[in-house]
Amino acid sequence: MTGGQIAIPGILKVGKGVLGEIGTFLKGSGFTQAVIYFGNGLTEMFGRGVMESLKQEGVTVLEYRELDSVQMDDIIELAFSIDAKAQVIMGIGGGKVIDAAKYAAYLRKLPFFSVPTSSSSDGFSSASASLIVNGRRTSVPARMAYGILVDTDVIKSAPVKFIYSGIGDMVAKITALYDWLYEDQNGYAEMNDFAVMIAKKAVNSFVRTPFETIQDDLFLRELLDSLAMSGIANEIAGGSSPTSGSEHLISHSLDKMLETPQLHGIQVGIATYIMSLVQEHRYQRVNTIFTDTGFWDYVETLKLDVSDYEKAIDMAPSIKPHRHTYLHEEQYREKAKRILREDPVMKRIFHLE
Repeated sequence: MTGGQIAIPGILKVGKGVLGEIGTFLKGSGFTQAVIYFGNGLTEMFGRGVMESLKQEGVTVLEYRELDSVQMDDIIELAFSIDAKAQVIMGIGGGKVIDAAKYAAYLRKLPFFSVPTSSSSDGFSSASASLIVNGRRTSVPARMAYGILVDTDVIKSAPVKFIYSGIGDMVAKITALYDWLYEDQNGYAEMNDFAVMIAKKAVNSFVRTPFETIQDDLFLRELLDSLAMSGIANEIAGGSSPTSGSEHLISHSLDKMLETPQLHGIQVGIATYIMSLVQEHRYQRVNTIFTDTGFWDYVETLKLDVSDYEKAIDMAPSIKPHRHTYLHEEQYREKAKRILREDPVMKRIFHLE
């Protein structure tokens, strides 16, 4: 992209008590007519505080409801039932409601506020949505958030597995960028240096953050800031290459194979470690962050089946045949499968000893 225009959020607020200031942020941006979508079960938890904040600032809520569907047909129907007076759409919750709300905003050409209640992935800041189209999970174009509002107190209240998932998805930028470099060097893709810089700064800033526990305010703020930067790197690149490589292909394969996959970032994190060894690139750093945060301790409790990961490695190239990551070559798929069986960390988490 040369001299093109990119969309970036006009507002990024990450900190304590942000949820109680939602009305201030909407009113300050000139929005007085809003549609609010909550994740399943979240109206009871956060609805009263959000509504009170909006009421105090004179923001009219034209509609609020809980959403639990990411079926494209449902979201299309939802989008075109939105009141014509609506000026802004807000999604409050996890990946499902944020994907649904951002796609509805995209269809209606309305600004979108992303209010994630967990740190499980970088989806809250991306300009794509993962919806079910004809029975299959599909990534579709959506709306880059006008505003991203994250309350670290809310993030802390979510189960700790969501923080581990966010850690896995964030550290994945290490292997994703190396895959993109590999594609560039072999003539399969052209890297965007600015997107690389943003994604690299995001992950490096995160992995160097000091912490006592993963629920420290500084650590969570750094994780969420870095995940938000990842979405902007993708916007600059015009695709997901800066933040999604072979490690994501393994996770997407597991999603297709397994009846109940693990959280996206958990699968991606495990695959990131495998691919860092395949690439022979920063695997010690990846292992250190996963060890120090307790990510590996959590993964060890999940009773994962190593054969699922072997099958996912073989399936990976078919997920995105237009890409050419390390896993698109047989020698590296074989290397990845050897690592699964022989690496001490993999032996531990898959209980192979």
